[in-house]
Amino acid sequence: MNKLLSTLVLACLCQVVVAQSPANEGGPLASTNATGATAAVAAPATVAGSITGTVVDAATQQPVPYATIALVNPTTNQPVDGTMADDKGKFTLEKVASGSYKVAVSFIGYEAKTLDLVISDKNASVDLGKIGISSTAKALNEVVVEGQRAMIEEKVDRTVYNAENDESNKGGDAADVLRKVPMLSVDLDGNVSMRGSQNIKVLINNRPSTITAGSVADALKQIPADMIKSVEVITSPSAKYDAEGSAGIINIVTKKNTLQGGSLSVDTGVGLRGANLGLNGSYRTGKMGFSLGGFGRMGYNTPGSFENEQTTLVDGVQNVIRQEAETSNNMMFGRYTLGWDYDINEKNYLNGSVQYGVRNWHANQDDLLSQFFQGGSLLSTSLRDVETTDNSGTVDVNLNYTHTFDKPQHEFSVLTQFSRNNRTNDFLNLIYSGDAEAIERRLKNINESFNQESTVQLDYANPIAKNQMVELGVKQITRQVTSDYETLTAGDTGPFEEVAGNVFNYNQDVTAGYLSYTLTTVNNYSVKAGARYEYTTINAKFKEVEEDVSIPSYGVLVPSINLSKRLKDGNTVKLAYNRRIQRPSLEFLNPNVQNPNQALPTVGNPELDPEYTNNYELSYSTYFKTTSLNFSTFVRNTNNSIQAVRKPMGDGVLVTTFSNIGQEEAYGGSIFGSINLSNKLTLNGGTDIYYAVLNNNAEDPAQQASNSGVVYNVRAMGNYNLGQGWGIQGFGFYRGSQVQLQGSRGGFGIYSLNLKKDFNEGKGSIGFGAENFLSQTMRMRSELNTPTFSQTSTNVMHNMNFKVNLSYRIGKMTDGPRRRGKSVNNDDLKGGGESGAQAGAMPQAATAAPQGGGMPQGAAPRGGATGSAPQGVRPGGAPVQSPATAPAVEAPATPADTTVANPVQADSPQQQNLTGRWKGTVGGAELNLDLVADDTTLTGTMQTPMGQTPITDGMVMGDEFTFNLSFEGNDILHKGHIAGDRITLKAEFQGQPMEITLERVQ
Repeated sequence: MNKLLSTLVLACLCQVVVAQSPANEGGPLASTNATGATAAVAAPATVAGSITGTVVDAATQQPVPYATIALVNPTTNQPVDGTMADDKGKFTLEKVASGSYKVAVSFIGYEAKTLDLVISDKNASVDLGKIGISSTAKALNEVVVEGQRAMIEEKVDRTVYNAENDESNKGGDAADVLRKVPMLSVDLDGNVSMRGSQNIKVLINNRPSTITAGSVADALKQIPADMIKSVEVITSPSAKYDAEGSAGIINIVTKKNTLQGGSLSVDTGVGLRGANLGLNGSYRTGKMGFSLGGFGRMGYNTPGSFENEQTTLVDGVQNVIRQEAETSNNMMFGRYTLGWDYDINEKNYLNGSVQYGVRNWHANQDDLLSQFFQGGSLLSTSLRDVETTDNSGTVDVNLNYTHTFDKPQHEFSVLTQFSRNNRTNDFLNLIYSGDAEAIERRLKNINESFNQESTVQLDYANPIAKNQMVELGVKQITRQVTSDYETLTAGDTGPFEEVAGNVFNYNQDVTAGYLSYTLTTVNNYSVKAGARYEYTTINAKFKEVEEDVSIPSYGVLVPSINLSKRLKDGNTVKLAYNRRIQRPSLEFLNPNVQNPNQALPTVGNPELDPEYTNNYELSYSTYFKTTSLNFSTFVRNTNNSIQAVRKPMGDGVLVTTFSNIGQEEAYGGSIFGSINLSNKLTLNGGTDIYYAVLNNNAEDPAQQASNSGVVYNVRAMGNYNLGQGWGIQGFGFYRGSQVQLQGSRGGFGIYSLNLKKDFNEGKGSIGFGAENFLSQTMRMRSELNTPTFSQTSTNVMHNMNFKVNLSYRIGKMTDGPRRRGKSVNNDDLKGGGESGAQAGAMPQAATAAPQGGGMPQGAAPRGGATGSAPQGVRPGGAPVQSPATAPAVEAPATPADTTVANPVQADSPQQQNLTGRWKGTVGGAELNLDLVADDTTLTGTMQTPMGQTPITDGMVMGDEFTFNLSFEGNDILHKGHIAGDRITLKAEFQGQPMEITLERVQ
C-alpha cells in the first residue's frame, strides 16, 4: 500500500522534485519538475556507480518506509533519476553516471532534506548511511486548502449544471435554478425554452411526472431549488429516450442519500418576497435504505401592474380596448418524498419511491379598468376585481427491479410508475356598477381536472464485445385525462347559475420499442445509432356532445445517430442527428374557455396534430490550462409546429387558441466557457443565439402570418472564495426579445449578489442575498402586429429582493451501498407553452402578460450565488483542485480524458459507483482519488497532501477500470476493481507490483 503512494508521489507532485527513470541507457533522460515541465538532460558518457542509504526518523531513529529519493543535477536543478525506500527505509540508485549531484529525500509529514555528493571512478559506490529527516506538525497544518468545484460540466451527451454547489439557489424553485443552465432560457412566468424552443421534455430523476405533462412552468414552481442536485441538458437524445421533445430533454436530478446510519438537516430562509423551510432525513442499515424529505416555499409581497392596448379591425370597423390594473400574487409550493431501496442480493435490486407535490396559487387583478372605443369614440367602461385560484396535488409512485448478470453491464430491468395530478383552476370576477360603488354581478369559471398515467417499461442491455453494446426495450404508457369545467353567473348576491359547461375526456396510449447499437474504436471514434418506433392511439370525447372528436391513430419511426471523435489532446468533436415528435398536451387541447380577463380569452384546440422535428448538431469541446470552452451549432426544422394564434372578434376581444402552423426553423449556436483565474476565483458564462423563421402557410390571405428575427440569451457567473468559510458569488442573465408568429415578447434581465459563511466545521451555513437590487421594478414590453390586429402590453413587476438563508445538519452518516436503480422515463407531451398553464386547465390571461392583460407569475426571479464545483473536474472534464484537501500547488497541465461516446449505459450501477471521492491512509497521511465516470470514460485527480495530478486515458469496463498517471509520455498504468464502496488499485513501477485499497467517502 505504501509503495503505491510513493509511486504516485514520484509520478505526480512532491515537495521537492520527482525523478523519472531514463528511457534507455546511455540516452537522454526525460525529467519532470514539480509543475510537470519536462527537460532533456544529456546523459554523461559513462555509467559509474551506485548510491545507497537508509531513511530514518531523526528523533526516534526508526526507519521511514517508502520515502521519496530524487537525484538532482545541481547545475540545472533538474532530476535525472529517482527511487523510493523499501519498507525498512533502505534505497539504492544503480547505474549512476559520474558527476556531482544532490540527493533530495522527502516524505509526507517530514521536512525535506538535501545532501551533496560526487560520483567518480574513485568514489563509484556511495553509502549515505542513515539519513535522518525531521517530523514536522506544521507540514500538514500549513497546507492551504483552496479551489472551487466547477458548477458546469460538459459530458459526452449532455451539459450538467451542479445546482447543489450554488448556495444562492436556497429559497428559490426549479425555475430559478434552470435560469443558470447553459442553452436554457426561463422567462419571468417560468416557461422554459432550449435554444429558443419550448418543445422540450422535463424529467425528474430520469423519469417524468404528471406535474410536467400539462405545463413545465407550473411544474417547476413545485420543485424547491434546495432539493435539486444537478440539471442535465440533453440536446440529442438517443433511441432509448422517448421520441417526445423537439428541442431535447432536461433531466432534474434531486438530492439522494444512501448512506449508513441516520441524519437530519434543516434549511430555512426568509426574504422580502418569500420564505422557505426544508427538512431532509435519511436512514440506512444493511441492505435497506430509507429517505424522507420535504421542502416548502411561500411567496408574498409581489405587487405589480400592467397596461394593455389592443386594436382589432373587423369588417372595416376599428375597435380599441385599453386596460390597466394593479396585480399581486400569493403562493405556496411544496414537494415531499419517501424513498426506499433494497439489495436483494448481489445481482438483484429493488427501489421505489412515493412523491407528493402541492401547489397553491392566488393571483389578483385589482381595479381592472377596461375602456372600449369604436371609431375613436368611447362606447363603454367596466371595472372589476379578478381573483384566480390555481391549486393542485401530484402523486408519483415508482417500483423498479434490476437484475445484473455475470458479464459487466449485462442487465435487465423492469420499471413501473403510476402518476396522477389533480387540479382545481378557478377564477372569479366581481363586476362593479357604473358608479364603481357596488358589485353589480359576478362571473365564475370552475375547472376540475386530473391527468393520470400508468407506465411499464422493460430494458435489456448486453455488451456483445468489449467495445460494443446493444440495448433494446419496450414501453407502454396509458394516459387518462379529464377536464370538468363550467361557467356560472350570479347577481350581487344569491346563488350562482350554470350558463355553460362540459366534460372533456382524452385517453391516449403509446406503445414503443427501441434498438440501439454503440461501437467505440481503438482510435477514439464512437458511433451510437438507433431507432425507436412509437404507435399512438387516441380516444377523445365530450360528455355533452354526441359527436366525439375524431383523432386518428398514428405511428412514427424516430432514428438517431451520434458520432464523436476524441482528439489526441483530449478535445472532442461531436456530430448528431435525430428526429423527434411532439404531441399536444391538455394545455393545448382543453376546450374550456379561460377568460378571467374578458378581453383576452384563451381556448384549446382538441384536434391538434403532433409536430415533427429534425435536429442537426455539431459541437466542439476544448480546454487549455485553466480554461474550458464548448462551441456548438445547430439546425432545427419543424413541421406542424404548435403555436399560439390570436384571432380578433367583433367587439375588440382578442382570442388566443393553438394551431399547427406550417413551418418553424431555427439556425444558431451557443458558446460556453469557464476559467479558473486562481484557486479562489472562478468565472463562467456564455451565450445562445439563433435566427428564427416562422410561417403558417395559410391559404386565406387574411390569416397568413410569418415572422423572423434573431433571439439571444447571455449569462455570466463568478465565484470568489474569501477564505475562513466565507464565499461570494455574482450572477447575471439577460434574454432578448422572443420572436413569435404574430409579434414579439419583450426581453428581461435579472442579477444577484450573494454572500455565504460556513460555521461549526461545515455543519451549518448562513447566507445573505440581494436580487435585482439596483431598481425596485422591472418593465417587460411585448407587441403583436398583423393586418387585422395589433397589441401592446407592458408588465411592471416589483422583484427587488433581500434574503437570509440558514442551514444546519445534525447526525452523522457513514458510507453504505450506492447501487443506482433505474426508473421510468416518459419523455412525452408538448407542454409548458407561453401561457404557463398546467394539465386540466387552459392558460389564463393572468399568466400571459406579454399578450396583454396578464399579471406576473412566479416569485421574483432569482439568480446567482456562492458555490463550488464537482471535485476533481472542471467543466469539460479538466482537472481542478478538490476543496477538501487540495494544497495551493498548481497541478500539471496534462489534459484529462473527457469525452468518448459510450458503449455502456451511463446509469449502469458499476459506473455510477465509481463517481465520487475515495480515500486511503498511508503512513498516517491521506491519499484521495476523485473520480467521475461518464459512460466508459473515467476522469479525475489523484491527490496527496503534497499535491495532485490528473488521471488520463481513464476507461470503465464494468467493475474493472484503468487509468494512467502520466507526465509527457511517461505513464504509470493503474488497474482497478470496484466492490461495493471499496476499490483496489494495482500498478507496477520499476518492475515492482504495488497495491492499495481505498474506501468511498463521498
